Amino acid sequence: MKRYYLIYSGIVQGVGFRWRIMNIANRYGLTGTAKNLSNGDVEVQVQGNVESFAEFLKESLSPDRFIEINDYSIKEIDLVDNEKRFNVIY
Repeated sequence: MKRYYLIYSGIVQGVGFRWRIMNIANRYGLTGTAKNLSNGDVEVQVQGNVESFAEFLKESLSPDRFIEINDYSIKEIDLVDNEKRFNVIY
């Protein structure tokens, strides 16, 4: 089990990106959060097994009609104990 911190840049706010991320995470049994940042980026923390995360990442970067990801960064961070679900933060 690992936890990752990601920042997505591009056209990622006002286009349903956080909800898309939540749906992908739920499909792969991952937990975490997605939050808009004031600079227009989206911050995502996601936790689960490495194989599921790899599929999550691949799907999160796949083309979408309204979403345009120009760049992203990723780093491993400490696990959060007892996290049960994935949430969109406002």
